[in-house]
Amino acid sequence: MTSSSPLDHHYRGENPLRTLLYLLREDRGRLALGTAAFAVKHSPTWLLPVVTANVIDIVVSHGPLTQLWLNCGLLFALLLLNFPGHLLYVRCYSRSIRRMSTGLRSAICRRLQELSIGYHSRVSAGVLQTKVVRDVETVEQMVQQSADGGLAAICSLLGGLAVIAARTPVFLPVFLIVVPAAATLVMRLRSRLRSHNEFFRQEVEVLSSRVIEMTSLIPITRAHGLEQDAIRRVDGTLHQVQGAGLRLDLLNGRFGALSWVTLNALGVGCLAVAAQVAYSGAFGVTAGDVVMLSAFFTTLTAAVTALINLAPTISKGLESVRSIGEVLQAPDLESNAGKAEVAAVTGAVRFEAVGYTYPEAADPSVADFSLDIAPGETVALVGASGAGKSTVLNLAIGFLRPSTGRILLDGVDMETLDLRTFRRSLSIVPQEPILFEGSIRENVGYGMGELPEEKVRDALRDANALEFVDRLPAGIDTVVGERGARLSGGQKQRLAIARALIRDPRILILDEATSALDLRAEALVQEALARLMHGRTTFVVAHRLSTIRGADRIVTMRAGRIAEIGTHDQLLHHGGEYADIHAANIA
Repeated sequence: MTSSSPLDHHYRGENPLRTLLYLLREDRGRLALGTAAFAVKHSPTWLLPVVTANVIDIVVSHGPLTQLWLNCGLLFALLLLNFPGHLLYVRCYSRSIRRMSTGLRSAICRRLQELSIGYHSRVSAGVLQTKVVRDVETVEQMVQQSADGGLAAICSLLGGLAVIAARTPVFLPVFLIVVPAAATLVMRLRSRLRSHNEFFRQEVEVLSSRVIEMTSLIPITRAHGLEQDAIRRVDGTLHQVQGAGLRLDLLNGRFGALSWVTLNALGVGCLAVAAQVAYSGAFGVTAGDVVMLSAFFTTLTAAVTALINLAPTISKGLESVRSIGEVLQAPDLESNAGKAEVAAVTGAVRFEAVGYTYPEAADPSVADFSLDIAPGETVALVGASGAGKSTVLNLAIGFLRPSTGRILLDGVDMETLDLRTFRRSLSIVPQEPILFEGSIRENVGYGMGELPEEKVRDALRDANALEFVDRLPAGIDTVVGERGARLSGGQKQRLAIARALIRDPRILILDEATSALDLRAEALVQEALARLMHGRTTFVVAHRLSTIRGADRIVTMRAGRIAEIGTHDQLLHHGGEYADIHAANIA
């Protein structure tokens, strides 16, 4: 990772404005050029009152016509510069903003790959999706709108104040009242805007989670006639978002109205004073100056109002910066940096008095778990729900690190290993196979680059999948649909086995791989699993005892501890907990 990566920045505890400057630091030169181009292309806005004042004074005093045409020619030339100046500004700022948003999204996705499985189990996919899509888009809009509206307002303010200071300096203090008044309004309401934006953002994240939950549960909802319950559940969240959004809109509305009235009242007062001064002939203020000052009242009032109106957008954008920082600075990382890479795995796994307690849990999920597994051995874990079987699997994969004890891989403490390299020798066949919306070829060979077609077909054949794949319209190039929606459960499971086979793993994890299948599909999958398990160290978790009957050893677990260990026949003869589970299974 390069030093310029957005992941290098410490978002937590950092002012979000400073974070924003950090994200844009590589484009400082381009942004400076774009700002200069904007100043040139925007100059007619604040020069027009000056030219108008000059023309009026020339007309009133019957001055030389050459000066009149010179003023108009100057303004016309600046107008012509608007087009190339605007294009240069858009090119510079758009490229910088797009690069920033792309870099942020890439950084979030990279960090999501580095965060632990525990983090992903606590934070819903909907919330993370919102951060990648909505929050980055909000930051992008904040920068873009601040550039468009903010630069215009600042150029108008600086240009106008410079002209007033040079031409009618007596009125400069009057104009300078407008800016502090606006700043006071912004500072008083900024804290409230921030808290309301944060609350609204959290409500939208909850809504995103609810919608994803609703869509994933549609088959169950429809099957049980619970459509109205699902709608009421989402409607409750929608009303919460509506209420939070309405409160935020009302606050923004009060903020905008109050600032508009205040600033325009100041403008009217300044106009009255200028007219009175010109009428009395004091300070050399001319009729043209009154017109110029009147125009500047409107221009500068609009500029300050625009800056104030940017406050909600900026507040919302900065809150999104903080939201993104929650992911980029999440401490729950799987630490592999500087650890030894695993070049080869024989498959010997040893648990030495391993215990694990989940965060905020009162009791350990696994305690004093000791087990020595030889290369190529199949070990099955059985027990009631909550006995700790899945926790043991996650410890073996390295998704969780032991709270006590240690796990050795081929005699080496896994705490000292780069687990990413270890997992290249590991395959998992879960209860619900995870397929993406691509072809069968792409799903089976995921992450392995270009593979010979014959190698893919061999893996499908060994997984008992070729018989249905060859019947599909496009064979191995058939698109399986989102999450494999066009395939049956047994077909998806056999593709998952083919994906494991093609990797030739040394360690295999089977987590309820046949629990959701009918008898015929289970028979085909069991046959494929037997080929997959041959010669590989295998961990099996299954409620169907037919899946584990042939295991070299069966470990019965109770409350996170090992209750008994033996073969199928030994445990039945022993008449303990496994025998009770077996009897219940048969019944």
